[in-house]
Amino acid sequence: MKKLLAAFALFSLFFGAGNLILPPYLGVQAGADWALVAFGFVISAVLIPILGIFAHAKLQGTIYDFGAPLGKVFSLTYAALIYGIALALPAPRTASVTHEMAIMPFADSPYWLTSLVYFSLVLLAALNRSKLLDLFGKITTPGILIVLTALIGMAIFAPEVALASTTMENPFGSSLLEGYQTFDAIAAVVIGGVLLVSIQKMQAKDNASPANTDQANQSTKPYDLQKSTVRFAAVFSAIALSAIYVGLIYAGAQSQGNIDLESSRSEILQAMAKLFLGNTAPVGLGILVALACFTTATGIVTGTADFVASYFEGPAYAPGTARKVFISVAIAGAILGVLMGQFPVVYIIAIAVPALVFIYPTTIILMALHVLPASWATPKAFKAAVLVCFVVNTPAFLDSLGYPTLQAATAFLPLSSQGLAWVLPVLLSVVGVKIFDVFLIKK
Repeated sequence: MKKLLAAFALFSLFFGAGNLILPPYLGVQAGADWALVAFGFVISAVLIPILGIFAHAKLQGTIYDFGAPLGKVFSLTYAALIYGIALALPAPRTASVTHEMAIMPFADSPYWLTSLVYFSLVLLAALNRSKLLDLFGKITTPGILIVLTALIGMAIFAPEVALASTTMENPFGSSLLEGYQTFDAIAAVVIGGVLLVSIQKMQAKDNASPANTDQANQSTKPYDLQKSTVRFAAVFSAIALSAIYVGLIYAGAQSQGNIDLESSRSEILQAMAKLFLGNTAPVGLGILVALACFTTATGIVTGTADFVASYFEGPAYAPGTARKVFISVAIAGAILGVLMGQFPVVYIIAIAVPALVFIYPTTIILMALHVLPASWATPKAFKAAVLVCFVVNTPAFLDSLGYPTLQAATAFLPLSSQGLAWVLPVLLSVVGVKIFDVFLIKK
């Protein structure tokens, strides 16, 4: 039961604003190529984030441990970038999406008012984090699944229509990059820690019970229990997310002839829901958006506050210092959410592109190396992979900022048209380090 509760919690923490508005948009654009687009989206929006959860299960640490093989300075810098991006972009976007999907259809209210109320509630939830698993696992997730199942089910059983050709120049590559916009790879390294802390608290509470003390002493070690629980949650979430994404993309493709292709992502989701769910769509969709977005924002704020507060624990600090730091960081995150959440979704998505192009490749590399056996994931392999990635990915990053002059330098590399020119050089660098190590050992 506890594993299933953790699985629901992880799914709910993952499923936020981007997870709702991106798949239908891709489906409408993909048309007859919806299956290929769904495959690309699942790779970047499901497999890569779940890889991060598996890495968390192995490390049993914080985001700092992801960069530890590269040294303290890198780890702290990387953690600051991840948490800064998470607080500044995906968390506020949840408020903006909530406004556009759940408030605008009913009331002429400004973005800033929604953002203010929204992040006040997020702060309240973050400060009561002891109830996190119960809130996310028992209440939020079932509501999300019911509404989504209804929408996808109506699309599947609706009369099949002839699908037009895709409007996308590179369906597979575009869907891969669109999956970045879910921010779920970043979420994995942030909320994975939240899940671990929640599981640890839950197990500590159970083990403190006199009736469970002897059983706890004789059973599996806490590390193994946490590891197996996180892995179960990761597999469950991967299956659930994949099914929902494929369903939403298919529903978008099926509604292609009834939706203006120039519509925004939020407008496409609204139109698709109304097409398949009828006049009740605005109410159901509003509930869905509010639930899905709120859980993600709470997870980000809580994870950030947890990380910073962890550096103020121990005998060197006065009792209660860590709790005060946690509250301060949570308040700061909520304030930043209010400030950024007053911008439209399309604006936040646009300014997120350079940040994603810069940080995603490094994040994927750290996840993958931590999952590999220790003989491959040596400090030298980490350093070589990250350095090569930084060099090869620089032209793409500059292009995202509007400076495409260096793009020709990596255009010859495989997967460059998908924005993944760094993949092969990084793989070769890891293999090269392994060969070099084996050669030195033999010598």
